[in-house]
Amino acid sequence: MLQTFIHMLTDPQVLIAAFSAITVAATVIGIALPLIDRDRLPARMKSVAVERERIRARERAKLERNRISLRTEPRAYMRSVVERFNLREALVDENTISRLRMAGYRGQAPLTVFLFFRFMLPFVVFAGALVYFFVLSQSEQPFFVKICYALLAGGVGFYLPVIFITNKVQKRQTSIRQAWPDALDLVLICVEAGMSVEAAFRKVAEEIGSQSPPLAEELLLTTAELSYLPDRRQAYDNLALRTGIDQVKSVVMALTQAERYGTPLGQSLRVMAQESRDQRMNEAEKKAAALPPKLTVPMILFFLPVLFAVVAGPAAIQIMQVRH
Repeated sequence: MLQTFIHMLTDPQVLIAAFSAITVAATVIGIALPLIDRDRLPARMKSVAVERERIRARERAKLERNRISLRTEPRAYMRSVVERFNLREALVDENTISRLRMAGYRGQAPLTVFLFFRFMLPFVVFAGALVYFFVLSQSEQPFFVKICYALLAGGVGFYLPVIFITNKVQKRQTSIRQAWPDALDLVLICVEAGMSVEAAFRKVAEEIGSQSPPLAEELLLTTAELSYLPDRRQAYDNLALRTGIDQVKSVVMALTQAERYGTPLGQSLRVMAQESRDQRMNEAEKKAAALPPKLTVPMILFFLPVLFAVVAGPAAIQIMQVRH
């Protein structure tokens, strides 16, 4: 049996028939595979599109959570208090409206809420201070001193909404300032690719939303204003006013000059993006350099006493034991 099998393997006719069969089978498979194999490109493109829409929906949901709606209306009692005491004439100026816009609150509804709380908080804080000093506190201070403390607390309550808006503006500007160089790079890529400024802002807003929702919101508002305002320069100026950041103002100036004189925008954006990145690095280095002076007082108050206790404690214990 083995000899027969070896003889078949060494037989030229058998080998020729086997190689011929393998060649024919390979040819048939090579011709049939492209016809049998279906085109997977549409399915892959569909999966990519679905994934892109899912990511876009997630980023839009993040933007919606951080976006201040312009259609929200204040409570009726808030509006009635503001209108009855004419607080708009007494407490509102251009700086107040500008600060509210920089904090992300736009429209008349946030202004009404701000005025209501600025009017009511002094009385609420004053009443709370009176309850604390005359009911809860056990101090023996004179009546006049307690009234002065309560009045001082009421004055602090009058400025609490201003402090809240100031903190909101600082947090918003910090977020925009940190993401601004990356946004400029993306805008530069879009502009050099042939996209218009509106399309570039819209695309960058979608991409930068996960890093800085306030910046994405401002870019989307600028895109909308560029679409309906008769003067495009006004849309750029509004972007600078809403942010209040010098880096954004310089870019707005470059965009305005490009709109007016037709100058190339790519080189200007590249230079300003590099300057913004350098400025961000300088601010980080400045904060790092300011750490040693800030740590001096905590080290003196908390670290050095513990260190002295650890070093001198055993020696003091031994001296006390020897004396006894």
